[in-house]
Amino acid sequence: MTAMNYRYILVGGGLAGASAVDGIREVDKDGSILLLAAEAALPYNRPPLSKGLWLGKEQVSDIFVHDEAFYQGQGVDMALGTAVSGIDPAGSAVHLADGRTFSYGKLLLATGGAPRKLSIPGGDLPGLSHYRTLGDYGSMRAQAGAGKSAVVIGGGFIGSEMAAALNENAVDVTMVFPEANLVQRVFPEGLGRAIQGHFRASGVRVLAGDAPASIEKSGEGFVTHTRNGENLPSDIVVVGIGIAPGVELAQAAGLKVENGIVVDDRLRTTDPGVYAAGDNASFPYTALGIRTRVEHWDNALNQGKQAGRNMAGADEPYDYMPFFFSDLFEFGYEAVGEVDSRLETFADWQDENVTGVIYYLRDGKVRGAMMCNVWEKVDAARNLIRAGETVAPGNLRGAIH
Repeated sequence: MTAMNYRYILVGGGLAGASAVDGIREVDKDGSILLLAAEAALPYNRPPLSKGLWLGKEQVSDIFVHDEAFYQGQGVDMALGTAVSGIDPAGSAVHLADGRTFSYGKLLLATGGAPRKLSIPGGDLPGLSHYRTLGDYGSMRAQAGAGKSAVVIGGGFIGSEMAAALNENAVDVTMVFPEANLVQRVFPEGLGRAIQGHFRASGVRVLAGDAPASIEKSGEGFVTHTRNGENLPSDIVVVGIGIAPGVELAQAAGLKVENGIVVDDRLRTTDPGVYAAGDNASFPYTALGIRTRVEHWDNALNQGKQAGRNMAGADEPYDYMPFFFSDLFEFGYEAVGEVDSRLETFADWQDENVTGVIYYLRDGKVRGAMMCNVWEKVDAARNLIRAGETVAPGNLRGAIH
């Protein structure tokens, strides 16, 4: 890495940053690119960290977006394990923590997000796993196994996936979360109860409606004390309570930030030379007519690519509808749109709480759909949501199957 001036600088070495390389090269075959990544690893896909790697379906070597030869072949300079201390949109410059400064023509902030921390006594103890990175997977894999115990704090996506993954690797797992049911923000009550029952039947101890009050070190492990008076010794504590979007660089530079870095439909921030994509971007979700932020793999993949294309001059709207997916023991699903359990829901079950489609409606219109053990129907769900037609819930039976 010798140049100090680049046509494109990408801050963030996750999927959005890596996908931006693909987007740029579709439009501009030879403009200089610098990718700056806080992690020392090449950009990789995160879903396997809580899914396939634990089930033996994937190996670490499988999860990288591209190999090193790809970036070399695309003429991308990379600085891995590199911290950015600030950006200067007025001067089109990026400042690194080691004192170096690079100038850019266009800049992408693909800074993702950081795991939220527990604000309780012991919430910052060394050794707690705020599970997010490949390094976290390596550390957890070394600790987990038969005869080990884990407390998983949080009943959302990452908490439920990690509890299932550890259980399937013979770890004695206890879950603690304040909601009444698993993944309560997304699952309707009946499905949440059913999945929770399956977790318990599989040997996971589920303490719903409870929360950690404090954590203390105990020998090589920990003891988690809950508000309801439980004292839970464990070898491992996994904290999965969501992420906070990586907005610090944008905020310090005076870019608009509201639950993420605010971008327009071209993924430009309030400075036209700076773009944002991935977990940190608050964008107009065209099909739903809302502004939102999406923390899922498919959005990072497609939004990062579109940001790269637009940085290179494509000037195209990002109107894609990202989907997300999960696997919890034998229950798998794909979902798209506004999938929020606070909406009206209609479940079209073929096998109740196992196989079928859940529709999420607002003002009589389908806003989201979750296909439970029903596959390759995401496009059909997208079409239904885009149509925006008023429909009686009962008439949705068989709409997607």
